[in-house]
Amino acid sequence: MLTEKELEMFKNRLLDRRAQIEKNLAGTSLELKEMRDLELNDEGDFAAASAESVVDSAILRQQRKELAEIDLALGKIKNGTYGICEMCEEPIGRARLEVKNFARFCITCREINEKEEQ
Repeated sequence: MLTEKELEMFKNRLLDRRAQIEKNLAGTSLELKEMRDLELNDEGDFAAASAESVVDSAILRQQRKELAEIDLALGKIKNGTYGICEMCEEPIGRARLEVKNFARFCITCREINEKEEQ
């Protein structure tokens, strides 16, 4: 199990990452609005802007998903279930949590879960 100090460290990392994502989302939303307001002079401009918009949309989706995962992890810290695998209910290794602070599954269960999703 994680110590109080470790839980506090992970909580701070999650809060820092959440703040960064919220800043990114706000900046990207502003850029997309500004792009929509631009007058595109030719098809080349439109194609370039459109391709960039698709990439930005994918990034926004991924960051919103990560934000939801972070909020879930913060809730788990609050209710005392952070670091426990959602499938087998065994502790998630500290090394895994270091790499992915909002991990919901241990390595073994993550692999099972990914195979089932395919």
